[in-house]
Amino acid sequence: MLRLFLNDGLSRLSGSGDIMPVKENLIIESKGSGQPFNYAVGMYGSRFFKELRENRKILGIKCPKCGKVYVPPRRVCGECFVEMTEFVEVGPKGIIGTFTILRYAFIDPETGEQKPVPYGYGFIRFDGADTLFQHYISIEDESKIKIGARVEPVFSEERKGNVKDILCFKVIE
Repeated sequence: MLRLFLNDGLSRLSGSGDIMPVKENLIIESKGSGQPFNYAVGMYGSRFFKELRENRKILGIKCPKCGKVYVPPRRVCGECFVEMTEFVEVGPKGIIGTFTILRYAFIDPETGEQKPVPYGYGFIRFDGADTLFQHYISIEDESKIKIGARVEPVFSEERKGNVKDILCFKVIE
């Protein structure tokens, strides 16, 4: 079994060169052996995951030049190449931009176990956003899963500040 968990301890350099304490380090463990990773999501990713964990809010970032809203936030607009600093709340509802229903069993790299099939995976465009966000889609009723279907996130009760704080998206209309 492959498990991902966070551990306290080390420090790292920020973009400005300052030493900042790292509260949590990613450790990947498989069948009793672990490998620690220092993986930083940066200032924007940290703010995105903090809002997701603490407030169940989805943050995007808006380009001051073209107005495009990116989710998750990124520092530079892909269209205009200008720095973005204006965070905006989007969603949490949205639409399915595209999707697939997987019916082929494989070993899930996150758990080390066979992924139960079928399951839905797709790209969600949050209300107020211009980009698509990848995630799982609940397939309780496959006939409702369509491009353009309205969805909302199903949040984990115990949130940890990562993408798994959203368990999946479910069709609401």
